[in-house]
Amino acid sequence: MNFINQELADFKVNAYQQGETKEVTKADVLGKWAVFFFYPADFSFVCPTELGDLQDHYEEFKKANAEVFSVSEDSEFVHKAWAEATDTIGKVQYPMLADPAGKLARFLDVLDEEAGQAFRAVFIIDPEGKIKSYTINDMGIGRNASEILRTLEAAQFVAEHGDKVCPANWHPGEDTITPSLDLVGKI
Repeated sequence: MNFINQELADFKVNAYQQGETKEVTKADVLGKWAVFFFYPADFSFVCPTELGDLQDHYEEFKKANAEVFSVSEDSEFVHKAWAEATDTIGKVQYPMLADPAGKLARFLDVLDEEAGQAFRAVFIIDPEGKIKSYTINDMGIGRNASEILRTLEAAQFVAEHGDKVCPANWHPGEDTITPSLDLVGKI
């Protein structure tokens, strides 16, 4: 299934964030850009390296008017225990969503039913709740927060300047392309 421009479904999940639990709904996501970062499991191996990398870039995501939401099939209580037991996760400031019933993971088709875990997936969602980019990796393939941020910034640029597109490895401030017939075969 293709998720580009599909609207995020209504949802309600619990979350852990900096020592507190709270509820997060679709309404909490709307109005700014969002990055949903699915990972297989707390207390695992690749996952803390990824969540730590996201935390290292969290201020940049916030400056880009985006909120990061990590998501696993663990409960908010397991997220809390992981944050208390692990220095890397203890530093995480963004919300860690709990999806133990798999509702978000199933809606976005990233749940490995047999394992009961989500694949490594990233969904970039615009302020209206529409998916603008997504990637899905197998369990053992870690991701790069810098590339997620770059993709978010490119999606934001295209949303603001619909007549221009971003070439490979584009970063804010670099040249973009205005598609036209006279460019065909020249790039």
